[in-house]
Amino acid sequence: MRLLILGGTWFLGRTLAEDALARGWRVTCFNRGRSGKDVPGVESVRGDRTSPSDVERLTGHGPWDAVVDTSVYEPPDATLTARTLRPVAGRYILVSTVSAYRNWPQQPVDESSPLWPSGRDARETDDDVAAMPVAHSYGTLKAGCEEAVQDTYGDSALVLRPGVVLGPYEYVGRLAALLGRAARGGRILAAGDPGQPIQPVDVRDLAAFLLDLAATGVGGVFNVAAPKGHATHGDLLDACVDVTGAPADLAWVDSDWLIEQDVRQWTEIPLWRTPPGTWAVDPSRAHDAGLVCRPLRDTVADTWRWLQTERPVPHERQAEHGMDEEKEARLLAAWDEELTRRR
Repeated sequence: MRLLILGGTWFLGRTLAEDALARGWRVTCFNRGRSGKDVPGVESVRGDRTSPSDVERLTGHGPWDAVVDTSVYEPPDATLTARTLRPVAGRYILVSTVSAYRNWPQQPVDESSPLWPSGRDARETDDDVAAMPVAHSYGTLKAGCEEAVQDTYGDSALVLRPGVVLGPYEYVGRLAALLGRAARGGRILAAGDPGQPIQPVDVRDLAAFLLDLAATGVGGVFNVAAPKGHATHGDLLDACVDVTGAPADLAWVDSDWLIEQDVRQWTEIPLWRTPPGTWAVDPSRAHDAGLVCRPLRDTVADTWRWLQTERPVPHERQAEHGMDEEKEARLLAAWDEELTRRR
């Protein structure tokens, strides 16, 4: 199997490259070489995916059975790579996102749910896109990327829409922030209901599922998330405390009260989010097609071990995650007073 990865040095791309090489595949990675690290054994081609001449030059390193696109953000760039690579790559696998659904996270979604209206020429700087909240513009652009790839590749296009992806090599900083807080020990502010079901998928399970589909030639669209009942918010935080070994006590605080205190969901307290559709992504189609999710505790433990040996690739989003220690202490003290008042 001959595989082209657009990217291949960060998180999912790096995991895909390692897994594909372990399967005995020939792997080419196309990137600018400015961040991350090349996986030993891949053929690395340097270039900018937004440059027509660079993408045209890339075709000389083919052909490939499939191209995997983990990084495209704007539809015209997806159109450029899809059209240029069509003669030398048999299939196009696009890693999109559940944010492409117009009603997520407010409502549950499956593959038939409506997407954000977009177009193959949409850019982040367009007036209508720039006026949107960031989450909406992101989903709009990703939906346009899907349209661009599907228009070019038709039935030979495979689109995966992951929800939250965790595991070794993560650069966003969600799990790293939770583990770092657990490692400090003490009384930890835990948001909401410990029994809240959650659906993060391990990056290695996402990669394995993608490569399995690439090998068998399956096309179409799949949500990629852990199945219902796989884990809870309490399981996640308990695992973080356990694997770090720090003496810690989880103090569960009411979500409505935290919202009243203007605590930022999803970032200030990573992976805490109250809209009912957040953890209601239907992944049954993917599981019927072979997606297998390892225990969440294994993901947490392996990520903690990785963080002891390697720093994540620097990224601006890392600073968004986690709460200031003094603010956490103030909130916990105020919550204790609130509990006393409620009694």
